[in-house]
Amino acid sequence: MHGGDTDTNAAICGALLAIWFRGQENDIYFQIGLITLIALAAKNAILIIEFAVLKREQGFNAYDAAVQASKMRLRPIVMTSLAFTLGVMPLFLATGASSASQRAIGTGVLGGMVAGVTLGLFFIPLFFVVIERLFVQRKAHA
Repeated sequence: MHGGDTDTNAAICGALLAIWFRGQENDIYFQIGLITLIALAAKNAILIIEFAVLKREQGFNAYDAAVQASKMRLRPIVMTSLAFTLGVMPLFLATGASSASQRAIGTGVLGGMVAGVTLGLFFIPLFFVVIERLFVQRKAHA
């Protein structure tokens, strides 16, 4: 996979940092939120890579394909992630009965989405270019 692992790793690190800063534990509720987070982060990465591959097939070099794919997917990724992040704000800010489970889900997902989107938008295209160049060089020498 060209960049999906990077995005999901950034999201997981962001989620773990968020619960650590908030003094929470890695419990079952946090892990349920983590599954959702991984799916959305992977989807974002897959879409950027898919568009970059299409641009490569149209004759763009790896760098230009990654830049064009990032530009094309920036708005949809930011809007989806922002809506998702705002949707978990009530969980993040929960008080009262069963608020511990709600805060665990909300904190992990909020921190993970912020980290995943912020880092993913920069590193996914970067790793696409690096990996594409490595494979193109290998094909040329083979």
